Amino acid sequence: MEIILTSLISYLIGSIPFGFILTKIFLKKDIRSIGSGNIGATNVLRTGNKSIGYSTLILDILKAVIPVLFTKFYIPDYIFISALSVFIGHVFPIWLKFKGGKGVATYLGILFCINYLFGFIFICSWLIVFFITKFSSLSSIVASLSIPVYLFFLNNFQNKYFYIIIFVLIFFISFLLKYFFLTKPSSNNTIGQFFFQNEISFLLLYPTNSSVRGPT
Repeated sequence: MEIILTSLISYLIGSIPFGFILTKIFLKKDIRSIGSGNIGATNVLRTGNKSIGYSTLILDILKAVIPVLFTKFYIPDYIFISALSVFIGHVFPIWLKFKGGKGVATYLGILFCINYLFGFIFICSWLIVFFITKFSSLSSIVASLSIPVYLFFLNNFQNKYFYIIIFVLIFFISFLLKYFFLTKPSSNNTIGQFFFQNEISFLLLYPTNSSVRGPT
């Protein structure tokens, strides 16, 4: 019974769409119709309102910290159940027909609760890639991959499947899910064109149409 309650409560907390709520209340806009259509902090910042964007970032982190930290102290055996449920809640919120964000900020909150060193590794990886490429989606992918890679080099495979699952989800949501299910690309666009138009580096997938160029 405890594991069901932990999963359900964590999911519901994680599914609170702060980006959608804040932009709706203060900007009178639907964040899903702006930029990438993502409800996360990165897309909220595209509205031009930094206060709302940073507030979304902080709240998305906190909504992971609260249930995961509670679980860590009171029912530690279920910490990864709580963490995964929170993440899935953000990515697939029931309130928005299961169309949420990539979960980067939420994952950051989870990492700091599990091991603060993981949180710093994630931040550093994200910042380095973003500074070089200026692509937030690519930065998220590399940062999420940095944790299982770090554990691999330490020869520490405890709970490795959790970090691998999160990486796969972030990759899938950033690229494949968005292209095939959440958007309707025109028949003239290749997958490569779509990725480039949505902040995906040509380093990952090359467009088949020569008219599409990498960032200059």
